[in-house]
Amino acid sequence: MNSTDMTFQADLFKGKTVVVTGGTQGIGAGIAQQFAALGASVIAAGLSPGDMQGIETIELDVADARSTAALFAKLDSLDVLVNCAGVIRRGDEHDIETFERVIAVNLNGTMRMCSAARPLLASSKGSIVNTASMLTFFGGGLVPAYSASKGGVAQLTKSLAIAYAADGIRVNAVAPGWIATPLTQALQDDGGRSQAILERTPMKRWGLPEDVARVTAFLASPAASFMTGAIVPVDGGYLVA
Repeated sequence: MNSTDMTFQADLFKGKTVVVTGGTQGIGAGIAQQFAALGASVIAAGLSPGDMQGIETIELDVADARSTAALFAKLDSLDVLVNCAGVIRRGDEHDIETFERVIAVNLNGTMRMCSAARPLLASSKGSIVNTASMLTFFGGGLVPAYSASKGGVAQLTKSLAIAYAADGIRVNAVAPGWIATPLTQALQDDGGRSQAILERTPMKRWGLPEDVARVTAFLASPAASFMTGAIVPVDGGYLVA
């Protein structure tokens, strides 16, 4: 991602430390790259670390307390936490074990990271940006666990916004719509399904990771200093169609 494409000053997050869970692929990687382009020291954490130029990558399972503790043990400071780690198991989520696993990652993992980050963010007067979804607002018959977890993320975001405000920590969330990532590749390749999505989307295109990344950066920036507890859709108008 080229910083010249941004609507932000290039050094907006210079000297800031940002952790992005799920930050090594898809939307999370786009968010990590966005913050790095704006001068932040970024740690992209995921199950498969990989190699991202100019960004530190580490292995992290947000559903595992020891894995989370190991991450925070190495941090001296933190300014922004972005919770983007998530899983979806279309068609399998009616199985109770699969349901529990999705909740453990998407909802419990978000809370685990927020709780662990709170002391550092209180010191920096930092912020949290969680990842909700358009399925925060309506159900999905094939994905009951994902839908429930993302509904929970929205309520968690609002609740922590209240609880953490006394520490000077803002807590907001983005709610992506249909974003072109490897996670949605099968839908993109399905002509009929993709057409149906585009027909309902007023902006008539799939979203890109950078679309979500720019809103995430805004929510973490001083420009959003009087915003907390907000759930911001980034969906090309899909929810209002």
